Amino acid sequence: MRQTSRFLFCGHTSGKVTLRDLRTFKTEHEFDAFSGSLSDFDVHGNLLAACGFSSRGLNGLACDRFLMVYDLRMMRAVTPLQVHVDPLFLRFIPTYTSRLAIISQTGQCQFCEPTGLANVADIFHVNTVGHLLMSFDVSSSKQALAFGDSGGCVHLWSDSPDVSFNDYSRETEFALPCLVDTLPHLEWNHDLLPLSLIPMTLTSTEPLLSDWPAALATPSPRRAPPVDPEILRTMKTVGFIGYAANPRARPRNQVPYKIKDVEQDYDSYSQVPESPIGRDEEPHLYMVPKKYRKVTIKYSKLGLEDFDFKHYNKTLFAGLEPHIPNAYCNCMIQVLYFLEPIRCLVQNHLCQKEFCLACELGFLFHMLDLSRGDPCQASNFLRAFRTIPEASALGLILADSDEQTGKARLGRLIQSWNRFILTQLHQETQEQEGPQAYRGATSSSLGSSGESAIGRLFGCEVENSSLCRCGKETVRSSLTLLFTMHYPEQNSQEKTIKEYGFAEILKKSICLEQSTQAWCENCEKYQPTVQTRNIRCLPDVLVINCEVNSAKEAEFWKIQAEYAFTKARQKEASEPAMPKESPLMPTEWCLDGEDVCSMDGFTRLEDLRHMWMPLTLKMSISKTQGLEISSWPEGEELSETEEADGASLYDLVVTVPHVLDARTGGNLVAHIKVGETYHQRKEGVTHQQWYLFNDFLIEPIDKTEAAQFDMSWKVPGILYYAKRNYHTKYDLRIKNPIDASVLLTEASLARKQRKSHATFIPLMVSEMPQAGDLVGLDAEFVTLNQEEAELRSDGTKSTIKPSQMSVARITCVRGQGPNEGVPFIDDYISTQEQVVDYLTQYSGIKPGDLDAKISSKHLTTLKSTYLKLRFLIDTGVRFVGHGLQKDFRVINLLVLKDQVIDTVYLFHLPRKRMISLRFLAWYFLDLSIQGETHDSIEDARTALQLYRKYLGLSRGGGSDEVRKVLKGLYEKGRQMDWKVPDTDAGDGRGSPKSAAAFPPVIGL
Repeated sequence: MRQTSRFLFCGHTSGKVTLRDLRTFKTEHEFDAFSGSLSDFDVHGNLLAACGFSSRGLNGLACDRFLMVYDLRMMRAVTPLQVHVDPLFLRFIPTYTSRLAIISQTGQCQFCEPTGLANVADIFHVNTVGHLLMSFDVSSSKQALAFGDSGGCVHLWSDSPDVSFNDYSRETEFALPCLVDTLPHLEWNHDLLPLSLIPMTLTSTEPLLSDWPAALATPSPRRAPPVDPEILRTMKTVGFIGYAANPRARPRNQVPYKIKDVEQDYDSYSQVPESPIGRDEEPHLYMVPKKYRKVTIKYSKLGLEDFDFKHYNKTLFAGLEPHIPNAYCNCMIQVLYFLEPIRCLVQNHLCQKEFCLACELGFLFHMLDLSRGDPCQASNFLRAFRTIPEASALGLILADSDEQTGKARLGRLIQSWNRFILTQLHQETQEQEGPQAYRGATSSSLGSSGESAIGRLFGCEVENSSLCRCGKETVRSSLTLLFTMHYPEQNSQEKTIKEYGFAEILKKSICLEQSTQAWCENCEKYQPTVQTRNIRCLPDVLVINCEVNSAKEAEFWKIQAEYAFTKARQKEASEPAMPKESPLMPTEWCLDGEDVCSMDGFTRLEDLRHMWMPLTLKMSISKTQGLEISSWPEGEELSETEEADGASLYDLVVTVPHVLDARTGGNLVAHIKVGETYHQRKEGVTHQQWYLFNDFLIEPIDKTEAAQFDMSWKVPGILYYAKRNYHTKYDLRIKNPIDASVLLTEASLARKQRKSHATFIPLMVSEMPQAGDLVGLDAEFVTLNQEEAELRSDGTKSTIKPSQMSVARITCVRGQGPNEGVPFIDDYISTQEQVVDYLTQYSGIKPGDLDAKISSKHLTTLKSTYLKLRFLIDTGVRFVGHGLQKDFRVINLLVLKDQVIDTVYLFHLPRKRMISLRFLAWYFLDLSIQGETHDSIEDARTALQLYRKYLGLSRGGGSDEVRKVLKGLYEKGRQMDWKVPDTDAGDGRGSPKSAAAFPPVIGL
């Protein structure tokens, strides 16, 4: 017998195979395989193969060397398969193909395809030492074959020594031996020793304690909880199965019998979570506040169009999307953006390196400036980031599996990324001869000078001295961009950790003193040396990597926070009570920027819990005492004497914590104190406010929340302290470095490209676009990563992670003038990343078109074409195209709505389907386009013609006429099932409309 999802197959000694219904067992079909008898059969997919015996008249039965093969889709026999052994057993082995194993009783074994010809070379022999084979089977994993012979032996064949017999193998559980005969040695000191291992004499007189009376031992199963009324109300029945949307009122596949009121704590936004000690099991379920948890985008059929980002971000600042490889650094991109000198520096920077992180940050920050609350994505920046060899060497580029499974140590990773990005930006933005001068790999090293703006902002001149025990002292000077926290070692004899102030630890970390083995030129060998570090000047922005990478550092930070809270509580108890006319006000009321809560430095005592680091530091360097650091009340200013002595105040402006969440693998967020200039640009108000940035979730928070670190779920990673009013000495004007020269003729990267193959005519100086000019645009894409989706129980598909696309071709055509419709940009984009699907049917891109060695197209870098589009956007042209929203999203451009004319929305009625460009061209223009593949020049021209058609309709009869025409369009579409009828070749493109509107591009 064999069973599949459709039938139960039964073999008979008469040579027949019967197919029965799985529920009623009634005969549905019958195959008469052999005239004699059936010896074996097997089923796989749509094929049934059988072997058996045929009648030979008076000679009785003979083994038939023809295998009968049946196609279960058509329920008929296909060509029998002739084999070279006498088949007695057969099995399908569907590893790579639907291979059959045919076994004879004498031990011969042959492998062949059920629809091909058998080969004599594929015969093997099982050495049975004269015995006959009586049985044969294949393991469920298809990795092992087992033969049983008449001598009682089992022969096991496999392709490797360590074979897995089943997909989910577990060791066989054998019956335990009698413990009374062989009593084991019992370890009494073991806490988990089961006392049931102790044997006990059975008595017939006294009842056992475990022998409960029948009244108390009645089985009482738990009732299943009632079905949620919401499920019953929305359920749709198909046959005898009901389908309903999951209201998500309970955890999936779990039935809670003890329901506790924990939801309010779980969803509380404002409450700082308490210590998990004393909570129920799995405390992490309720520990992390909702706004700190990892946010994910839920994709629908419309992609991102119907996802409500405003629910997560009610500000006008732009978030960043997380579903891009290596998007763990989104929080640090926001940190760099909200430092005004860096924002201006990278937007003024432009060089000719293909992959320059400063250039890409400048493009991204320009998008963040333009956005009014809509999220952006850092895809082009992260694309360039993946190509930097140093990033790969430092382990900063994560595999997709590490990001999804949470294996990456994000806290340590983001601190390495912080060091890397500051170093990289320092090297890339050092002063150049010209605004677009190409800088090769020979840029000056970090230790040479701090001539870049990054060096002036973060750089600190450091003096490192090494003192050997022979008395030889070596002093070296260098530039450092950040400092790492070093925590004191605890003696094994001391059970408690001493109390330290944050300023004290920070000073010891900056002026570090440690003993190590180093080479001494005087002794000419490695000697124990004392290395000390001193700083000569104070940076404008002090960057600190917290280095809380182990439980020891986390415990130190936690104990110091408890010391600080205890001290604050004692201080409050010793001070007189506040007068009644100024009641305590919750800090959450002060999120709009009024400084009510922080009057006279006042903060609620409870807000100081888990808080060790101060919001303001006073730092100074004196010739006698060196570096001095101390905590400072946040609202106070320095006296004139202190300022004259060179003291400076540093305010906390950034904290980047690592959020520990066992369910999602954790994530990184940023607390950023957003300055007045950003609020002025976005909201027209002048104030400062702390915000939480969690990818596309942005929410205002209180200042104390930014400095609170509950080590059970929120671990400090990076701190930024900025000198008060530091940005006044920087030039914060942005001069757009992209000029009209980017549109002029450029050489192709392709070696085989010829001028006769040119598909576009570059713009002349007299044709330079002006604000309001029309430009037809179309782009084609290739796929770098396929989408990840899951199939729900009701049969619908849910997208977990969308496919990662990369732009492969960008075309811009003139929208007016004598050369209207003639392309002036038709760039194929070279890519260094592996393409998994060229989507040739839809994009027209073929393998090799993007390879500089063999391509005959006009091949350029993404950055070169990106600059052309940025110049057009900055000029103020209006783009005409079909489905431009997706095009700009993949190109990673943000274009204002009044600069986009999208024909997919011009010819669309509310709550109706979107109409394809091909159908619109056929209906309105009598053009047949996109026959075999898509051509971006053709698509851009067609979109321009459709816009002209729309303008004609609007001028002719106004909005009523347009609506009437669109109703006719939708009616025709329904009749045609939205399919364009096939036309003769040349009927479309050679139409008079097409030829008259756009002359062909002449060969150059």
